[in-house]
Amino acid sequence: MRRLYDLCGRDEELRFSPYCWRAKMALAHKGLDVETVPTPFLGVAAIEPNVVRTVPVLDDHGVRVRDSFDIALHLEHAYPDRPRLFSTDGGLAAARFMESWAFAALHGPVMRLIIVDIHDQLDDPDQAYFRKSREARLGKTLEEAQADAGAAIEELSQALAPIRRTLEYHHWLGGAEPLYVDFIPFGTLMWLTVIHGHLPLPPEDPVASWFSRCLDLNGGLARRAKVAA
Repeated sequence: MRRLYDLCGRDEELRFSPYCWRAKMALAHKGLDVETVPTPFLGVAAIEPNVVRTVPVLDDHGVRVRDSFDIALHLEHAYPDRPRLFSTDGGLAAARFMESWAFAALHGPVMRLIIVDIHDQLDDPDQAYFRKSREARLGKTLEEAQADAGAAIEELSQALAPIRRTLEYHHWLGGAEPLYVDFIPFGTLMWLTVIHGHLPLPPEDPVASWFSRCLDLNGGLARRAKVAA
């Protein structure tokens, strides 16, 4: 049996982690069945005490893999006969770059758009943990961090310029077909969409069009995701 431990809110159907979305898209791209295990923040440590501190965690028939990028690498090596996640060594390097770039450029403005809303979607114990840990990290309250949504949306739109430019030349960030390099920023934007309720970009934006195509991949897996009310 294949299981993926997947971060959830108070409502177990609300799955918002950008890293878990990367893993779910990679598994679906490979055509692999998986049981997702809803896991609240304070449930992560119970997966593998003293070892696991974050999700996703994949248990692939007894082989346990942590970290979304390591999960993608495992799937590429374990299932070479399935559709590729990395086209070449260059594709792997591009995905590594995209992982670092998405964290540096996108996660900040996304977090400033949804950090209070994430808190509000958690159960009481997770809310207390989330507030304490994130406020210590940010050096400010959650409410102060999410005080200027308009500026965060503008910063996000500007940060997406390299993706927008790439999509002028290629249908996917992976080129002619979607690859793991697409799933990385897609996961970040799914984090925003699931919590915020929609992607705050105009429909004519090439990034919005690409995001919609990603939603349709794998039988519309991501399009069926529950979003916060």
